[in-house]
Amino acid sequence: MKKHLIPIFLLLATTDVFGQLNESDTVKIQLRASLSGNYQQGNVALLAVRSKLDFTVSPVSAIVFKSQNSSLYQEFGNRKADNDLFSRNYFYWKPQKKVYPFAIAYISSNFRRKMNTRVFAGAGVTYQLVQEQYHVLKLSASAVYETNRFKGTLYNKTEYNGSNQINLWRGTLYAGGWHYLLHHKLRLYYDAYWQPGFNKSSNYRTQYDVGVDLPVWKGLNFSALYTFTHENVVVQNIKQNDKVLTFGFSYNFKQKHK
Repeated sequence: MKKHLIPIFLLLATTDVFGQLNESDTVKIQLRASLSGNYQQGNVALLAVRSKLDFTVSPVSAIVFKSQNSSLYQEFGNRKADNDLFSRNYFYWKPQKKVYPFAIAYISSNFRRKMNTRVFAGAGVTYQLVQEQYHVLKLSASAVYETNRFKGTLYNKTEYNGSNQINLWRGTLYAGGWHYLLHHKLRLYYDAYWQPGFNKSSNYRTQYDVGVDLPVWKGLNFSALYTFTHENVVVQNIKQNDKVLTFGFSYNFKQKHK
């Protein structure tokens, strides 16, 4: 029985998820944070540390800065399995309007995908199709310039062979939203994006997420999230698709403008 409980315990102990923070809310500060880990020796050697910090800051109502940050480190049998960093940062101008502009800067690394760094920056516009107290749906489009540095020089698309760096312009089409259900107790959220490469039709990626938040006590939520990602250009022998189901607890804090 114990051997069947171990993987369940590890999942509970090392995962956390977050619904999106809404930059259009008229609040001064929003915060969602989590830190979890697990260490085990003996028949199974395991070390896992996961952290996440998402926040928005609005010094005045017309300006909002939103930052989504996470890290993951895992070892199995004293062998590194993950060592990933992620930081996505937005600057919004008057996000309470129906249509508003934004700038984005992003940096990440992914050990399993043999990606040392991915950096991109650009700008775009968001259209709020639905902006209600319990229902939100947003669409956005943007253009970014991206630099990728890999740990290999051979790829599944041979046109990129010979260099550990791939630079290109990308477009991004995004849709996302959330809804409060069951007498506003259950929060269903989702988003999806597609990022084609300009003049590089084979170099695209896509991702979609579907999750739920269930309130437990005073800002503490039980959460579950399913994520699917596809990278069409990867280092040789690396799979293009990743599918992840996670669940855990998160804490949410908001402070309104006075």
